[in-house]
Amino acid sequence: MSLQTCIRWLSLGLLSVLLAPGISAQKADEREIKEFQDRVNHYLSAKKNQDIANKPTDSADKLAQQKQQTREKTQAARPGAQRGDIFTPAIAAYFKKQIASTLRGPDGDKVRASLRHAEPLPNVQLKVNAKYPRNLPLQSTPPTLLMHLPLLPKELQYRIVGSTLVLYDMSSDLIVDFMPNAVPAV
Repeated sequence: MSLQTCIRWLSLGLLSVLLAPGISAQKADEREIKEFQDRVNHYLSAKKNQDIANKPTDSADKLAQQKQQTREKTQAARPGAQRGDIFTPAIAAYFKKQIASTLRGPDGDKVRASLRHAEPLPNVQLKVNAKYPRNLPLQSTPPTLLMHLPLLPKELQYRIVGSTLVLYDMSSDLIVDFMPNAVPAV
């Protein structure tokens, strides 16, 4: 084997060693995103037959009644729901990494400023499969942060409650899952 061939092989080996951590991290991220999407889809499948809140009506009272019925049926369909059903430890680690990276990035100051301008929160305990607390504002998630999180189906939204990331179901007004300490203090 010539010296030039040896140098090529060594270069390729060194390059693969240098690139391997980035490639394996990317594959791990893709795996966590897929797992998250599968868990979200499983929730939506379980909820699908319970959702009556989409029936057209002009009555605010009727809409509220439909939302309540959907919530009650969805809760009954998930009696053992608990924190971590969707935000598993591995998925939570991925989300925390994405959030921290966004806050360190070029738009981090804008995201932090948006979070600081949120309404003050009362002392509240969140619970999976429970109605979103009435006294709690529906704090939207800054768009720049949303760009770094997996897309959600139209029925679901990310909400931020203090430092907690909440997966919120709009049609049933339910907390699907939540992740404490997801957003560092701003």
